Amino acid sequence: MEKELLENRKNIILDIINSPNYTPMKAKELAMLLNVPREERGDLDYVLNELLAEGKISVSKKGKYDKLGGNLVVGEFVANQNGYGFVTIEGEDDDIFIPGGKTLNALHKDTVMVAIRKGATDDKKRREGEIIRIIAHNSTEIVGTFTKNTSFGFVVPDNKKFNRDIFIPKSHCNGAMTGHKVVVELTFFGDDERKPEGIVKEIIGHVNDPKTDILAIVKAYGIPTDYPDDVMEQVAAMPDEVSSKDIGGRLDYRDELTVTIDGEDAKDLDDAITLKKEGDKYILGVHIADVTNYVTEKSPLDREALKRGTSVYLVDRVIPMLPHKLSNGICSLNAGCDRLALSCIMEIDSKGKVVGHKIAETVINVNERMSYTSVKKILDGDTQECERYKDIVGFFHLMNELAGLLRKKRMDRGAIDFDFKESKIILDEKGEPIEIKPYERNEATKIIEDFMLIANETVAEDFFWQELPFVYRTHDNPDPEKMVKLAMFISNFGYGIKTTDYDIHPKELQKLLGRISGTDEEALISRLTLRSMKQAKYTTVNSGHFGLATQYYCHFTSPIRRYPDLQIHRIIKQNLHGGLGEKGVKHFDSILSEVAEHSSYTERRAEDAERDTEKLKKVQYMSKRIGEVYDGVVSGITQYGLYVELNNTVEGMIRVASLPGDYYFYDEEKYEMIGQNTGNSFKLGQRIKIRVAATDKIMRTIDFELELEEEENE
Repeated sequence: MEKELLENRKNIILDIINSPNYTPMKAKELAMLLNVPREERGDLDYVLNELLAEGKISVSKKGKYDKLGGNLVVGEFVANQNGYGFVTIEGEDDDIFIPGGKTLNALHKDTVMVAIRKGATDDKKRREGEIIRIIAHNSTEIVGTFTKNTSFGFVVPDNKKFNRDIFIPKSHCNGAMTGHKVVVELTFFGDDERKPEGIVKEIIGHVNDPKTDILAIVKAYGIPTDYPDDVMEQVAAMPDEVSSKDIGGRLDYRDELTVTIDGEDAKDLDDAITLKKEGDKYILGVHIADVTNYVTEKSPLDREALKRGTSVYLVDRVIPMLPHKLSNGICSLNAGCDRLALSCIMEIDSKGKVVGHKIAETVINVNERMSYTSVKKILDGDTQECERYKDIVGFFHLMNELAGLLRKKRMDRGAIDFDFKESKIILDEKGEPIEIKPYERNEATKIIEDFMLIANETVAEDFFWQELPFVYRTHDNPDPEKMVKLAMFISNFGYGIKTTDYDIHPKELQKLLGRISGTDEEALISRLTLRSMKQAKYTTVNSGHFGLATQYYCHFTSPIRRYPDLQIHRIIKQNLHGGLGEKGVKHFDSILSEVAEHSSYTERRAEDAERDTEKLKKVQYMSKRIGEVYDGVVSGITQYGLYVELNNTVEGMIRVASLPGDYYFYDEEKYEMIGQNTGNSFKLGQRIKIRVAATDKIMRTIDFELELEEEENE
């Protein structure tokens, strides 16, 4: 059903159901009221199900449709392996608790209707409810480990939120053997009497085979790995080099000193920099690969890029948004090659303010492909590196000078910069982790971040004031209640933030992060501050970016690996070629909301997959080090135990029951674990020695035990 027709029919039915004189009706009665022919009743059912899924109407157990009551809501079920769960409501921060026995056998990620039984929306208690209807099963494929019996098989899901085994009839095992990781297509979703049932759709590999583990995570998240034939046919017809025909009409920057700065392993180079100083003004050029020159709208490549939404960077592989011939070839800004770009050229004054800019189609030729490590060495005065690049050393110092001005201006207005330690995990040829170490940003990475940020801001502001359809990167202000809770928590450590009933300025959080820098509680408070903020997302309405303390922001600088960037490049280029016109405005207005929503979803999916693969490899690494002793720092405390982070970024837990020599309890007010008899305590930031006790590859957890000092053992 066409989108416009669907919306019209939904509005008609909503008007009827929401009218004061309406009495609940079954679908058949509604069909009679609306004079819907028998052969079109399937369309009516589809529209009613759409309205149910959107939470705009309700349906009784007798199948009568009605307006949504005050205690009925529709949302997504988030299951817990212990039988209970939560329902999240779109646009609401607080979820609804669903006790065990009240889930109606809903599966993880099902769209459900909930009757709220406790905790009204206007009081302080958490809402509690009961699932009264499963509207849609959203997970039809599950990844898990297969076990074969004589007359049947069953699959234990990898994701423990799917807390029921899946029965596989013998005729549907399709060659799977015990120990195989498989993709199961569900044919029956289970009830009180029967387990879910399914068909083995794909055998990923044996659990002991190299790299099966990560591929299983990729499959579990539904991340596409192979490109359809029509996409590869389009790619095969792509040129390997830029032709003179493509260059015509573009601004020519090939004679300007141009560099890319990326990680040593990067192959999809989508941004390059030019920079010079004229008087007291800096002329900064941020040149971005002109991907849309090759990925045309509605082509097979474009449809596949939208479906993927983003490239996914896992521990052992990259799953690119675009095929390698594009992402590493004609679209990558490789040194010594003519490349097409979409450029934002900015004139910046001595205070870091953009006083003029130009957005244009260009052609560039990168002089040097630099790494972050190499540029850092140059800035540090490394003799060998400075000699190697002696002709352009001054260029990098000029970059550092301008980046410092831009950073200061951003910080002065209140931008928040979380600087969490990232992990670098080194694998051998079999995919086994052999080293884990912290990966920290250096001055060179910050320079590129600063230049990308200012280009993204400049482009977003330009198109906001042109009042054209656009995709913005927005970050809403935090929920005031969460800020009040954060303020109460940090007061235990002697810190404070100024909040009002309605708002908080990002500068308050920036100041907080500055005050906790280097303290024992820095890691915990930083994490809690981040969790208290909302998640950045893509939207068509420009509501500003709280974390960056700016009213204008978008993602313009990575069209090789992010679809929103590619999408706005199309808008920019069409605007450069005579404007969008009424037809163009209508077209982009009709598609951008869906692009923004889907891109936000695929971004979260990629982040979850990246986090899961990292956790998995850390567990595998530590599983070969059972009994080894490490130095660590207490990074978190709960009633269940102490979280301890090692110098290599691996985090595990010392369970409270395993703490020796006393019965320990958690003092919430002091945020300490205290021994009842001895008075010994464990505090945030405390340095301790641990011994690796156990790992769980399925749950992806690591258990530590406290390693007593020698004098304590004697």
